[in-house]
Amino acid sequence: MTTAINRFYNSIKDPANIGDRELVGLFGYYLTEEAGEEAFGAADIDKCFRDVKLTPPKRTPAYLSEGVSKDHFVKHSKGYQLQRHYRDGLAARFGGETPRVQAHPALRKLEVRVAGAEQAFLKETIDCFEVGANRATIVMCWILAMDHMCEYILAKKLNDFNAVLATNTDKRVRVSKVATKDDFSDIPEGKLIEFMRSAGVISNDVRKILDEKLGVRNSSAHPSAIAIKSTKVVEFVDDLIENVVLKYA
Repeated sequence: MTTAINRFYNSIKDPANIGDRELVGLFGYYLTEEAGEEAFGAADIDKCFRDVKLTPPKRTPAYLSEGVSKDHFVKHSKGYQLQRHYRDGLAARFGGETPRVQAHPALRKLEVRVAGAEQAFLKETIDCFEVGANRATIVMCWILAMDHMCEYILAKKLNDFNAVLATNTDKRVRVSKVATKDDFSDIPEGKLIEFMRSAGVISNDVRKILDEKLGVRNSSAHPSAIAIKSTKVVEFVDDLIENVVLKYA
């Protein structure tokens, strides 16, 4: 969550001159609109302050309680939610770091479940989606998923994969044995998926997912009249991260 909340904080216009009361509302906006939480409480807000290296205000519970009477918040069984008009007003505070549209909350939740360099790469992938670069989002997510599987094979399934690779007769495949990650670049992606399935690296269901997504990637990676809708991008990213990157850890 720390990476996502810091990016959110940096997108606020002139955050250093915003008082604690309004920051409480803005962090409530982050939790419900970006992180996808149903509601929030004082502890959740205070954690946001700490994650952006700010001291939580002593009056967070009071700000929330008082916000109900000011028509800023709505009481909920799990804490508080934002009043619609107040939420819309908070949205106008953004614009400090880069113009962006709202990311699907499910994508940001995926981001924090991926670790290390892959998390940074997925963050940039979702950033592409936020600025409307749907084709770039698809291409980058595909790169992430395939790079992840190459690393997985090298770490856990190399002998099985090389045994299948040794039986290959397709002349498009320019390598007979994989020793480093660079060797995978000599295998067409469609064949790589086929070899992974034959070697038992992936299940048949995952093979179907990768075959389908490879077609979407191919359509997105070249100039065409095909419209890439945001709903398709969300489904593409969610499917690859949930069923490939997170599954083969």
